[in-house]
Amino acid sequence: MQMLYNSDSYVVMQFLVPATDDDAPPLARGGYEIVDKATRREIFLEGALAERFRAGVEALVREGERTPEAFDDYIAGFSGLAQHPLAMH
Repeated sequence: MQMLYNSDSYVVMQFLVPATDDDAPPLARGGYEIVDKATRREIFLEGALAERFRAGVEALVREGERTPEAFDDYIAGFSGLAQHPLAMH
């Protein structure tokens, strides 16, 4: 588990579980957890959706859009899918 991003609005954590199959894509057994701090909801992205999220973040970086506002706007497109209430342990 690694924290990738933490703003006033969102936290993004990456979970990597090594795949047992050498031909498996990098996120075959992992993904990203997005926590929306305002709504106190979270979502876990895995598989194709996780790959799409990663590709979008890489595109932002490649295009020079490295501001918190740009990342927050991009993440907001995924956080709208969040249904699970955040539970503190």
